[in-house]
Amino acid sequence: MSITIFTLLSVAVLVGLLYRGVGLLSFTAAVGAVGLGFYGLGGLGTTGFTVFAILYVPVAVLLNVSQVRRSVMTGPIFKAFSKALPAMSQTEKDALEAGDTWWESEMFGGKPQWNKLMDVKYTELTADEKSYLANETEELCKMLDDWKISFELKDLPPEVWDFMGKKKFFAMLIAKEHGGLGFSPYAQSCVVAKIATRSLTASVTVMVPNSLGPGELIMHYGTEEQKKYWLPRLVDGREIPCFGLTGPEVGSDASAIPDTGVVVKRMVNGKEELGIMLNFSKRYITLAPVATVVGLAFKLKDPNGLLGDPSKIEYGITCALLPSTLDGIKIGRRHFPGAAFMNGPIFGKDVYIPMSSIIGGPEMAGKGWRMLVECLSAGRGISLPALSAASGWGMYLATGAYARIRRQFKLPIGKFEGVQEATGKIAGLTYKLEAARILTATACAECAPSVVTAMMKYHMTEMMREIILRSMDVHGGRTVILGPRNYLGQAYQAMPVAITVEGANIMTRNLIIFGQGAIRCHPWVLKEMEAAQNPNKEQGLRDFDVAFFGHLGHIVNRAVRALMLGLTGERLAVSPVSGEMAPYAKAIERRSAALAFTADVAMGVLGGELKRKERMSSRLGDVLSHLYLASATLKYYETNGRNAEELAHAKWAIEDSLMEIDKAFSEFFKNFPVKAIAGLLKFVTFPFGLGKRSGPTDAMTADCAELLMTRNVFAERLMDKVFIGEGASDPTGRILEAGTKLLSIEPGYTNFLKLVSSGVVVGEGLEAQLKDAVAKGAISAELAQGIREYEPLRFDAILTDDFSKEYLASGGAIPDQEMEVQPVTEYKDAA
Repeated sequence: MSITIFTLLSVAVLVGLLYRGVGLLSFTAAVGAVGLGFYGLGGLGTTGFTVFAILYVPVAVLLNVSQVRRSVMTGPIFKAFSKALPAMSQTEKDALEAGDTWWESEMFGGKPQWNKLMDVKYTELTADEKSYLANETEELCKMLDDWKISFELKDLPPEVWDFMGKKKFFAMLIAKEHGGLGFSPYAQSCVVAKIATRSLTASVTVMVPNSLGPGELIMHYGTEEQKKYWLPRLVDGREIPCFGLTGPEVGSDASAIPDTGVVVKRMVNGKEELGIMLNFSKRYITLAPVATVVGLAFKLKDPNGLLGDPSKIEYGITCALLPSTLDGIKIGRRHFPGAAFMNGPIFGKDVYIPMSSIIGGPEMAGKGWRMLVECLSAGRGISLPALSAASGWGMYLATGAYARIRRQFKLPIGKFEGVQEATGKIAGLTYKLEAARILTATACAECAPSVVTAMMKYHMTEMMREIILRSMDVHGGRTVILGPRNYLGQAYQAMPVAITVEGANIMTRNLIIFGQGAIRCHPWVLKEMEAAQNPNKEQGLRDFDVAFFGHLGHIVNRAVRALMLGLTGERLAVSPVSGEMAPYAKAIERRSAALAFTADVAMGVLGGELKRKERMSSRLGDVLSHLYLASATLKYYETNGRNAEELAHAKWAIEDSLMEIDKAFSEFFKNFPVKAIAGLLKFVTFPFGLGKRSGPTDAMTADCAELLMTRNVFAERLMDKVFIGEGASDPTGRILEAGTKLLSIEPGYTNFLKLVSSGVVVGEGLEAQLKDAVAKGAISAELAQGIREYEPLRFDAILTDDFSKEYLASGGAIPDQEMEVQPVTEYKDAA
């Protein structure tokens, strides 16, 4: 074998080993074998081989003999790292350790094991859950009139409150053994979403007790006594819960709670007992105005050492449960947050509670922050994604129907390219929302994924905002005018609620997703931090040594993977599927490797400064989030049978996420403060440059827009999820009924309009024109009857509301009579 061939083979083998990520010992042995090979083939003489051995053997020993490595290399690094690493508070430690990682850690790691995603079985509804959706949930939706709730009553009717309590809508997450429904996270998501397609106020009212609140906290952490007493009362509606976390100066930074509880001794019923004296001021608390029991987060202090440890004064955030009728508690007046659901402040002055009021009992004192962070996944991963997806469902169906019904310039407005730019985006984003909702709800049944739920809270509510805004663009004046006919105005008004709650979106994107994800999802960083803070320094050094060299190997492997995937145009990447989705899986895997290498280098170069450079870290968070969204879309498409009608939706959604990923990378490289490092990162991850993914093409958008106006497979799936009422009280039902009727008479209806417009069919008014068309054999009698039935539906569906000034001035107290509006008599002009 020639030296040239051996050299090429050696380089290929070594690069291949680095690409595969072999262990340090194996790679060291491979390098030694290459040296021996060169010596055997004459490429190295005796002197050359001796020099090689002199260099190779000490390095091999240094790298592979752990005691030598720790003494010479890792020990000094360990000391420097331990000194440089800032002290971690218990609150920070709890936040980092709370919850679990899931598929997002595979995306962050740069070498996704696709089987972990493709083998996931979506949670399926049980017979009881299906029955509840079809019966109790359907019945509740029929009782709701969103216009009356939001404008006239500013509240849910008493009979609705009573029905929700009796039918256990507030007890979906409470286990059956305690009398609750014991529903899966996916079932909770479906119930909340279906109600949201009818009334946001009712949906939020149901959502909160099943999200972050007393019920969930007691289920997970409560004592047996607390479970036996409180859970049955929450189940049957005797108690309505709220949870006081945020306040006038405490929003997204919940750890800065100023509310205090001080451990005191007090005589109660003639006996001295330990208790807590509370002082607090809470705001923005959903259900507070009607709550009978308050979950409360506060900072517990024990200045007199009454809990048994005189050296410990500050115990930290603690959660307690207390009746709203206790002396010193004042339920404030209502907030009005853009929707009519109950929300308001709570105040407490010298409120005394026994130690047994702490959720989980006295031993859980100071452990409230971890409890809260772990339970946030319900709101972030189930409830808010459900609201977001429900908005997508409704707008997909209603905007699609309106785009086909509403005609301008003798064409359905949905046929215009400018409108299709908006409707295609609505279709693609709704598909992405649904894919992410189902996957994330399934994850919440398996674990408490803290990072992925933060990602979904931000991106799903932002996609909801985009869908609502684009729907407003398409509808124009139809949804500007508020009233019973308007199915979009209330969602537009209340949109900021979802954007703000459970952590404001700006904070979630800029601080949490990457800030928490980089440590929790990385295979080695948290282990290095824990080792550095281990009080047993000897054990800490051993653990750090393993983690540090594992980290180095991880960096090298991901760098080689990213470069090779880039140089080969993703051909080396693995796809778990075949067909149309295979190139997308490979594109996702390549960008996963690029993220892993980029994040490691950025953390190594910038250190803690990266956290403060929020625009930089948020872009890496965007990459991680869209990797998850793209893979969720791929999974959803494949799981649902790879239907041809869904392909356009799936391609649009993934192309959109890949575009956002490449945009985030581009902005990150452009703004990285060390330009030489930025150039290196850009070359390794995108050796032929960025910009290959510029988003969905016009053709993809047009395909989605056309499908939006039909009852395609995806639309039919959505029809099974939304509530569709009957009659004038249901605005969505109006537009969908008209859209369904139109689909049943097309293309004959379109042909009839052309005949009228061209003068082939004549007559004064619709009825005369229909008779003339039938008489001339231009249309059938059956089609004529279909048009007669459709026209009143069409006209009614495009109308907007008007009111008497007395009705508006009285806030609905003075009844209003809807004015009858007649269509134009000359149908030719309306065509």
